[in-house]
Amino acid sequence: MTETLPTHAQTVIIGGGSIGCNTAYHLTKLGMKDVVVLERDQLTSGTTWHAAGLIVAGLLKSEAECEIYTHGRDLYANLEKETGMSTGFRDVGYLQIANNEERVHEMRRLAPFMRRHGINIYEISPKETAELFPIGDLSDVLAGFYIPEDGRANPVDVTMSLAKGARMGGAKIFEGVTVSEIMARNGTATGVRTVDGQTITAENVVICGGMWSRQLGASAGINLPLQAAEHYYLITENVEGLSRDLPVLEDPSTYTYYREEMGGLMLGLFEPGAAPWKLDAIPDDFSFGEIEPDWDRVGPHLELAYSRVPSTLDIGVRKLFCGPESFTPDLAPLVGETPELRNCFVACGMNSLGILNGAGTGKVLAHWIVDGIPPIDVTGINVNRFTKNEATRAFRRDRGPELLGKMFGQHCHNESFNTARNVKRSALYDRLKSRGAFFSESHSWELADWFAPTPEEAKIKEYSWSRQNWFNWHAEEHRAAREEVIVMDMSSMSKFLVQGRDACALMGRLSCNEVDVEPGRVVYTAWVNEKGGFEADLTVTRLEQDKYLVVVGENSHGHTEMRMRRHIGAEEFVTITDITPGITQINVHGPNARELMQRVSFADLSDKAFGFMTAQEIDVGYFNLLAMRVTFVGELGWELHVPALHAVQVYDLLMEAGADLGVRDAGMQTLGSLRLEKAYRDFGIDVDNTDNPIEAGLGFAVKLDKPGGFIGRDALAEIRAQGVPKTRMLQFLLQDPEPLLYGNELIYLNDREVGYMQIGAFGHTLGGAVGIGFAETDEPLTAETVNTGSWEVEVAGVRIPATASLKPLYDPGMEKIKR
Repeated sequence: MTETLPTHAQTVIIGGGSIGCNTAYHLTKLGMKDVVVLERDQLTSGTTWHAAGLIVAGLLKSEAECEIYTHGRDLYANLEKETGMSTGFRDVGYLQIANNEERVHEMRRLAPFMRRHGINIYEISPKETAELFPIGDLSDVLAGFYIPEDGRANPVDVTMSLAKGARMGGAKIFEGVTVSEIMARNGTATGVRTVDGQTITAENVVICGGMWSRQLGASAGINLPLQAAEHYYLITENVEGLSRDLPVLEDPSTYTYYREEMGGLMLGLFEPGAAPWKLDAIPDDFSFGEIEPDWDRVGPHLELAYSRVPSTLDIGVRKLFCGPESFTPDLAPLVGETPELRNCFVACGMNSLGILNGAGTGKVLAHWIVDGIPPIDVTGINVNRFTKNEATRAFRRDRGPELLGKMFGQHCHNESFNTARNVKRSALYDRLKSRGAFFSESHSWELADWFAPTPEEAKIKEYSWSRQNWFNWHAEEHRAAREEVIVMDMSSMSKFLVQGRDACALMGRLSCNEVDVEPGRVVYTAWVNEKGGFEADLTVTRLEQDKYLVVVGENSHGHTEMRMRRHIGAEEFVTITDITPGITQINVHGPNARELMQRVSFADLSDKAFGFMTAQEIDVGYFNLLAMRVTFVGELGWELHVPALHAVQVYDLLMEAGADLGVRDAGMQTLGSLRLEKAYRDFGIDVDNTDNPIEAGLGFAVKLDKPGGFIGRDALAEIRAQGVPKTRMLQFLLQDPEPLLYGNELIYLNDREVGYMQIGAFGHTLGGAVGIGFAETDEPLTAETVNTGSWEVEVAGVRIPATASLKPLYDPGMEKIKR
């Protein structure tokens, strides 16, 4: 190190790989000049140097993923014009192949969505596929999907060009400087300390340390679930006649990508059963390092990889490379401000896509730091989505082997991870399993997805994009909710007690709706940011004058808690207690719900005595518990918040008392189909931080005139003042009962593409696939246009006539809920 470290910087970035340099570059583009990058060894010395440099879209299933990807591709293609340093980007093209009907269907579903977001992917014939990749045996291929603008770049060149661009913008980059400590005071990051004792104070600290990030974060009490794994690619000797412009080929059936490399062929593996590397800690001195290949373990995977290019079997091997790449438990990056420390940001866990997604992620994080709000939907990548469970050594050990194969293989819409399961189980788990529950997983919760007639039948025979073997069982659950009564275990819902002198002030400041209500009132509300974008949608129940219960979905647990804690004023007194582990939430819904509840309780459960959106403590059998008359399925019913030690007794009592009323267990598939028939919204799935309640059709829960206002009030007032929105969330029902909706399907109005579906399910009561999505038009999207327009939804390349509605197609007058 020849240059003296500064003693202060506006932002200090830890890590000089692709992500760190991208973040620095994009910060300077936003006008932040006082940026310092600290690299422990040399730029790219961690994992960047050995990356394959693929700039290919894959299958992108969200608008945010598309934005992150396209920004990076466009930047790397043009960065040399700015810096004078090549990134090595070449648009050789990208070819994905499908050798079975399910894969073809999946690609046909997603290709139109990707085209909508600037990715020129289109289907080609098997003959055209073989012509583009003549070195391969593609005789089993049914279709190819090709993006001519995609390609490859040189990872080292990319990073060096970014570093130069960052320096041109004012950033300073130091190599050979190892950060030993993130300094903090009163819950706020204040700077860093190096191994030789030097300190740099800073307004922002950014962890971009790649696979070292977990242990660096842990030293500051920051939870970053991240695990390195062995990652292989093989490079053959020269292949005669192999073109440098050979497109990158991706084959999920062999878990391999193929591309040209120095006249030879590279076979890159994302094999099932991968090997985690260094579970305890990544060595500090591991630079430009390799791992000794395990030929015995990787041999069968190489054999499968070679089956796609058998003509290269007799060509010598130039190199079998094994190097570490870091992966997260759900294969999405860790990005954003950490919940443990204010002003401490992170961008890591790129899941072997650090070059591909580095630029887009760096741009998102730069805006997050400078503007205080991310510019795209970050619900799926926000670092606050995990608990400490996922960072334990045992969890990383068990989940790690599944991640590479899961990332690269063929997928279906309802697949869960198979490893590191049973982390969070309801007290009713064994009961439900014995009654035929099939469990899926969400944020480490075991969720009863659907119920089979017997436990032995509770398995998926074959994953598919069409009706699976459980479809009719789920239909029976759905009909029971509409015609009789169901019991659902909703214990995964996050529950927080918010108490103290200033609890009402905090809840009021966060909530768009009025929550300064009488005790016993349940209030549905959105929380939004300063721009009016969603931060949560949830219920806030006033239990006592200074005591509230906040209930929100499991996917928003960490974000909701962080938002509450971050908005307690310096002079305010509020305590927040996560009571989720102690409460088993049992939902009882359906036309017979009141009759069932009255059989087990002496409380007056009539509509007059226990009205909709109210809460009371009632008796159920021997037990006292909180009951809330709310619904997320569109039927009469209650949420019962049962202390966990009483949960099994209450459940048994309900099932026994309701036997002659047709009571049935119901799972998450039924929750989805019921709530979508009623067009209920769900943050993190249907709406995100880039959407607002007005356009999402939740304006009824926005009280602009409430005393004291709320965060985002002015932004929502401005949106409402513009009159009928041009973008509105609508409900759709396919007129053909055969196709299914899952999300991402394009929406057409009068033969013009106007949006896409956020989520879908089969509406067994409405008689077809149903879902919700945003439609955007040039003029205000009026009720008349919605009702009289010709609507279609594209499913796997076929447009299906659809009915669109601003109001719920099921029970728009809420008569069934309020009876």
